[in-house]
Amino acid sequence: MRTIKYLIIFLIFTGIAYAEDTAGKQKVFTATVDKDGVQRVELVGGEYYFDPNYIIIKKDIPVEFIVRKISGIIPHNIVVESPEAGINIREAMSTDPKVIRFTPTKAGKYPVFCDRKLLFFPSHRKKGMEGIIEVVE
Repeated sequence: MRTIKYLIIFLIFTGIAYAEDTAGKQKVFTATVDKDGVQRVELVGGEYYFDPNYIIIKKDIPVEFIVRKISGIIPHNIVVESPEAGINIREAMSTDPKVIRFTPTKAGKYPVFCDRKLLFFPSHRKKGMEGIIEVVE
């Protein structure tokens, strides 16, 4: 039991250190419209980051987010709460890719984040697992 406790503590602090290393690094992805008229974005969630973390998509064109997380024991999700723009996502992430479909209806910048949290530790969002979806005309 004591070994498991120390392992959990080690994993938590390793994750905190990694989050500090990746915080503030912006990876921008501009979606293009495929031949079938859909914008596709692959989004990977890792230990307290999204890759890419700044996504540019076009208004009124269908979007397919293909989301997954890297392997590991820490659970993550993806949240975008902007129903006024046609984007209302709250999905758990797993190592298996999941397709999320929506059509953005309003230009603007919308936060994307993980709202998971372990006990009294800072939320994943506060550790850097957040980004922006920018919808352009």
